[in-house]
Order: sequence, then structure tokens, then C-alpha cells
Amino acid sequence: MINFTVGPVQSPEEVRKIGAENVPYFRTEEFSEVMKENERLMLEFSGAPEKSRAIFMTCSSTGSMEAIVMNCLNKNDKVLVVNGGSFGERFVQLCEIHSLNYEEIKLNHGTALTRNRLFEYDNKGFTALLVNVDETSTGVLYDVNLLGEFCKKNNMFFVCDCVSSFLADPFSMEKCGANVMITGSQKVMACPPGVSIIVLDPTALKRVEENNVMSMYFNLKSALKDGERGQTPFTPAVGILLQINARLKSIKASGGAKSEIDKVAQQAEDFRRKIKELPFELVSESPANGVTPIHPLNANAYEVFLCLKNEYNIWVCPNGGDMRNTIFRVGHMGDLSFKDNDALIEALRDMQKRGLI
Repeated sequence: MINFTVGPVQSPEEVRKIGAENVPYFRTEEFSEVMKENERLMLEFSGAPEKSRAIFMTCSSTGSMEAIVMNCLNKNDKVLVVNGGSFGERFVQLCEIHSLNYEEIKLNHGTALTRNRLFEYDNKGFTALLVNVDETSTGVLYDVNLLGEFCKKNNMFFVCDCVSSFLADPFSMEKCGANVMITGSQKVMACPPGVSIIVLDPTALKRVEENNVMSMYFNLKSALKDGERGQTPFTPAVGILLQINARLKSIKASGGAKSEIDKVAQQAEDFRRKIKELPFELVSESPANGVTPIHPLNANAYEVFLCLKNEYNIWVCPNGGDMRNTIFRVGHMGDLSFKDNDALIEALRDMQKRGLI
């Protein structure tokens, strides 16, 4: 099986090896040192400003999205949400659940956010902006520097869901002015799902401290306090955190964030060049490196996914909702090679010969 999904992705041997070991006890000095190293490397790779902190949550990244909405926003905020697909819609749903005052910038699937469209909301009293930097359902990469400029001009709190873009696309919290970055273990870090990481700058830390959160598990105050000693308030996904440590150290040894971003970008470019001869349309106006959304011109997208899985032993990523039958996605994250791209292209060529696409 070759896995071209957008998470969980294929893991390198060093990560898989740790997954085969017994999980150690974690209330120890040794595990605390691992967690402190994880935090240092996450702050480095995210380009976080001085005195930022990283929190490791045992949950999916949606849990961290909700934790940020609960801990950093309140009913005094007026929130602007960029909604260009399934994950932008998730931020909208979270604002509704937590009774926040919000408006959404609703974008068509695959559409980039332009300066003119964004600045329609200039000087309208917004206090916070939520964006999925790579809208994974459509593969659109938003311009974080443009968004950061807008937030700085309007004195807005800036939250970036970088779940699929962290270490896949260039990003620096300090450069773009982001106050929060969220990512997950199962994307470019190529570890099993189950851990999400939140990076908070000093402004975000102040918001966490000032908000009164009616939650035990998602109260970030306690996570930050325990994190000072390299621990977590509750039992974490110990094995995955050890895998994250190995992966972060490997990325550091291989040249750091830029080297990993270049690797993902090259994998994406190779695939996109090779698929041009086939009857597909690439749907994103501003494509992210981590994923290529594809519209089959002569076939049902979900049927393409099923055929590749059942007959060619290759996983691509289907979509849901109103994109289920029109768009499937090919990921470029994890332990993939150009030869893997060739195998997928050959399978698609064979499907074309059979009249399936």
C-alpha cells in the first residue's frame, strides 16, 4: 500500500521503530527532558517570537482549534473567519457552539483570498481572525503575510491553523504576526494521529491567563503550568510524543524547517508535472505544497479513490460533503518518493486505458 492521503501519512523507519516499543512511564525526569526538547524545536520551526510557549495536546487538531476558541476568545470579541472549505467551516461551527460574535469570508472552493476581498472587512471593528492557512479540503494556501498585515492594521488577534502547512509551506509566526499556530502529529511530522501542538506568543499567553475557561481538559492554563516542568496535566499520548521527538530531531539534523519544506515542495512539483498529461483539472488557484486537489474531467472523484484503493493498492484522499464526487486529493507529506509518484501516475494511466477516467 502506498499512502498519498493527507494524514495519517507514511512514517519513516525511525518513527515506526519507536511505535513497536513498549510505552514507558512518563512522570520521570527523562520524559520531561524529551518534552522540553520538543517545545524548543517546535518554537524554532514555527518561527515563534521570544517568550512563546508550545503546548502538546492529546487530541486531534480540532480539539486544539476548540481549545483556542475557548481560551483565547470571548463574547467581547468580534471574530472574522476565513471559510474556503471544510476546515474553515469547522472554525465557523466552533464560533457558533461557543456563542461568539463572528462573520465569515465565504470563498468558493479552490479560490484564493485576494487583498480586495479581505479589505472589505477593514475598519469594521473585528478583534480576531481565524484561518486554516492551508484549507486542506481544497488545497488552497492563503497568504499569511497579507493576513498578518490586515490583522496588524486592525489590531486583531491572529490565529493560524497550520495543521497541513506546518513544515510543508514557508511560515514564521514572528514574520507574519501570528499569535497562535496549531498543527498535528500526523501531517509533515509523519507520526501517528493523536497529538496536536499549539504554539502561543506572549499576546496569546496573556489572553489565556485572563480568560476564565469552564473546562478541565481544555483549560490551557494548567497545560502551560505543567509544561514548565516538561509534563502534562493528564496522561498524554506518550509513545507519539517520543516519536515526535525523534522526528523533530531528524528534521533538525537534516537542515531544519527549510530543508523539510523544500522536500515537500519538490514532491508536489514532481507529481503536478507528471499528472498534466492525464484528464484531470488542478482546482486550486493558490496551491499549498502539502496537497494537490484534483477534479476528474470524465469520472466521479470518489469512484477514482475506490478504484485506486481496491485495485491498485494505493490510497489517495477522498473529500466529503458537496466535494465528495468532484474532488479527490493527493498528499505530498510523509515518507514518499518520486518513485511513489510514478506508481500513482502509472495506475491512473492504466485506469485511463480501461476507460475509467
